[in-house]
Amino acid sequence: MRVGFAGTPEFAARALAAILGAGHAVPVVLTQPDRPRGRGLKLEPSPVKALARVEGLRVLQPASLKDEGARAAVTAIAVDVLVVAAYGLILPAAILTWPVHGGINIHASLLPRWRGAAPIQRALLAGDRETGITLMQMDTGLDTGPILDTVPVAIGPRETAGSLHDRLAAAGAEAIVGVLARLERDGVLPATPQPAEGACYASKIGRDEAVLHWEADATVLDRQVRAFAPAPGATTTLAGEQVKIWQATAEAASAVGVPPGTLLAADAQGIVVACGQGRLRVTELQQAGGRRMNAAASVAGRRIAAGMRFGLPQAREAGSV
Repeated sequence: MRVGFAGTPEFAARALAAILGAGHAVPVVLTQPDRPRGRGLKLEPSPVKALARVEGLRVLQPASLKDEGARAAVTAIAVDVLVVAAYGLILPAAILTWPVHGGINIHASLLPRWRGAAPIQRALLAGDRETGITLMQMDTGLDTGPILDTVPVAIGPRETAGSLHDRLAAAGAEAIVGVLARLERDGVLPATPQPAEGACYASKIGRDEAVLHWEADATVLDRQVRAFAPAPGATTTLAGEQVKIWQATAEAASAVGVPPGTLLAADAQGIVVACGQGRLRVTELQQAGGRRMNAAASVAGRRIAAGMRFGLPQAREAGSV
């Protein structure tokens, strides 16, 4: 079967590799334009483009599909179905109706929960215990199309965005191969409309969301640390310099009369921080200009000690004690 593919990050590259491994022809791959990355800001291809190059596939990188010329270049290529995974561009109706069997989207949540750009992080921030993969027939709405298949995935108690991403990418890759096999065999895919209840939106993550507000509940801060690992990393400040918190665990015991952000202990077992409710035990962090290290190494280097205080966001710092 001729499968067009549209995707950009590693999540999508896993699906493309699985489609190729299943023996499908991929006449065209759509992916985002190359972006500057790294300290030198050198233009780098997306993971999907990198894989497509290795496989000798035709790659198109329109900046937008609103342009008639860009749409014409895409739709001139015959495909039976278009598979979309974290592409990053809005697909107009002309693209969705181009393939014989339309478009199938691989979405990293159990729709209708967490429609939108950041379903993995939003599920972790909300404390969800389960998420999954939804394969849906695409329509012109935002992740509103009828459901073709779902794969539930449990969220572990110490799950990070990185570990959950990898498990969902594997589940999505396996699921799309199964759905394409059914389509090739039967010529049609039964679809179920999404339920109206339970819909919520996973808006794109803003960098400010990764700033830790120490007056919050320790459980909320624990979720933040895990939701923003490996990117962009949960952040705070110490002595005016940025610190990234990579691993931390909420503890129920509270410190009475101690300002949020105060370091209650700093030893080989971690850095214990007072929160609005409970406390957070930090076990891996990264100070400005340094590398990631466990808390014991930071304490041994005498850069962090009990009694110091992590900063609060500026708008709230003025009213703190």
